[in-house]
Amino acid sequence: MTETAATPHSHQHGHECGHTAVLHGDHIDYLHDGELDHATTDGIQHHTLEITDANPAACTPNHECGGHPSGHDHGPGCGHEAVPHGDHTDYLVNGHLHRPHHDHCDNHGPIELAGP
Repeated sequence: MTETAATPHSHQHGHECGHTAVLHGDHIDYLHDGELDHATTDGIQHHTLEITDANPAACTPNHECGGHPSGHDHGPGCGHEAVPHGDHTDYLVNGHLHRPHHDHCDNHGPIELAGP
């Protein structure tokens, strides 16, 4: 798990804050403004999902995910939440990570969401 130093944050994350809750190791993080936020008593730490066998960084074409039309371009404002993953950004689509790659999206594996 990659972390940055705790930063001040005016929003209190919790099960009713409206942000997507992600199970990350032994705790819950919240997707917020392209960051994976983890609340501590000192402020917010920014986490990154690790590269693992379940969440690889390799090219894994996912032409038939059903989460968006063919030709959809992931990026800011695309309608999918950004998720820090290793040294890049993926997008949450139907419970799994997508990474734009040439003319397709790579499937970087599932993530487990917490809550409803």
